[in-house]
Amino acid sequence: MTDSDTVFDGAFDRTVQLGNALAETDKDADLWDIADGVLAGAIQYWLYSRQPCGDPRCEDCLPVSTAEGRTAELKRLMQQFAEESEYYHSPADSNVGRA
Repeated sequence: MTDSDTVFDGAFDRTVQLGNALAETDKDADLWDIADGVLAGAIQYWLYSRQPCGDPRCEDCLPVSTAEGRTAELKRLMQQFAEESEYYHSPADSNVGRA
């Protein structure tokens, strides 16, 4: 595993732990509210981390050199991570066949 994988996995695990800890601390909290707050914080941090360097010719920054570009990249990653999640499909999904 590369250092990048280790950092990614650590951030992923700690974020899930944070959500679980918040739910455990406040038994009356709505899980959706906790999840929305964790997601909003993650999006805020992701957008902060993707600020272009300021060089208009920087090839590394090109995909995130505009607000629209950052949003498109964020949507692409959200779709990818959602589809890779073990929770992407649920037995209770409304489009699941029932015999």
